[in-house]
Amino acid sequence: MSDNINYEIKKSGDIVIFKLNEKRFDSSIAGFVKGEFTILLHTEESKKLVIDLSEVDYCDSSGLSAILLAFRILQSSEGHIRIAAPTRNVKTLIEISQLDRVLPVFNTVNEAVKELESL
Repeated sequence: MSDNINYEIKKSGDIVIFKLNEKRFDSSIAGFVKGEFTILLHTEESKKLVIDLSEVDYCDSSGLSAILLAFRILQSSEGHIRIAAPTRNVKTLIEISQLDRVLPVFNTVNEAVKELESL
């Protein structure tokens, strides 16, 4: 596992935006991302999360597993998660795995944030 995973965390009111600045979201970084989500969602007590996947060209089941972990943590605390700006490849994977039935997917971060602000 690499120690220098490139990501950003921003806040917009009560909404946390997690942007993964990596081309590959796979088993090499999924464990790290799971750890970050766990810390972020348990210690910060954030209830609204947007995961910005605009930089990710490749995602595998390990990456989806990390996203599902965040979903389960938020579900247990009545929180909300949105996927924003997935690239074509990642969006196709989300649709094939039918994750889009559980996790709302938005074309832009702004759309996802606006929708969460209305909750």
